[in-house]
Amino acid sequence: MSISIASFSFHGLKSAGLMDVFGYLETCRYRYGLGTADIWNGLIDRDPEVYLNDAFAAKLVGALAERELTVVNYHADGCHAWENEAAARDRNHSLALRHLKFGAQIGAKTVRIDAGSRGQTWTDEQFDLIVQRFKEYCRIAGDAGMKVGPESHWGPELVPDNMERLAKAVDSPAFGILLHIGHWDNAPIEEGDRRLAKYAVHTHVDQKTSETRLESAMKILIDAGYTGCWGVEHHTGKNEYAEVAVQIALVKRQLAKFAAAGVVVRTPGGKNDMIPDNV
Repeated sequence: MSISIASFSFHGLKSAGLMDVFGYLETCRYRYGLGTADIWNGLIDRDPEVYLNDAFAAKLVGALAERELTVVNYHADGCHAWENEAAARDRNHSLALRHLKFGAQIGAKTVRIDAGSRGQTWTDEQFDLIVQRFKEYCRIAGDAGMKVGPESHWGPELVPDNMERLAKAVDSPAFGILLHIGHWDNAPIEEGDRRLAKYAVHTHVDQKTSETRLESAMKILIDAGYTGCWGVEHHTGKNEYAEVAVQIALVKRQLAKFAAAGVVVRTPGGKNDMIPDNV
């Protein structure tokens, strides 16, 4: 079974000064017994100059190796493709390239970079630029053995039509969606999940999904041949250690139910992706 914890799950502890990325790695490995890391750049630092450098990357790689952790996803805020001002677009593009380099340095399997814009649609100008950017990012990611793409996260990314159109336009084997399960506008949530499941390379399984429709949501991905991690993400900023433990337990229980029913659940494989029986 392959489960990870999106490090945004501990943003409350981060804000209180009680968690940093190294504490997160320790938490994944020794509190929850995981072999995966699922790193949000906001847990590292708000200032990318602090960590987008070779020295910090080497420090993080050492910490990952010491704990035998594999980075299944690196999600980078602040470098989305579209901004209304050309200077902001250029700044974000430069940052995105640095985040891709950093993702490759730390051995990330997948990288999330958002598309940008607000509202529920992209103009032709916005869409063309976003496609151009992701084609470039896919070439870089593919050369590094990674996959890259946006999340069903905010703005037009929340509309399944847009995400499906983007995936088809980029048309790269290195492109993939970070599927925040059930997080859609302008479509029933199961329809959105079903339409984008074939493009999913990573997931965010939030508390609501865990408690209301976990079996059906996971089955949609399994039926689509999903082989990535089940990345739990908690959002309240409160009681995070316990709430994350509950969400992990619910996902693990559902995977066990699938196994008992003979449902084949594909995983990336490798010892670092497996959860010990005592979790």
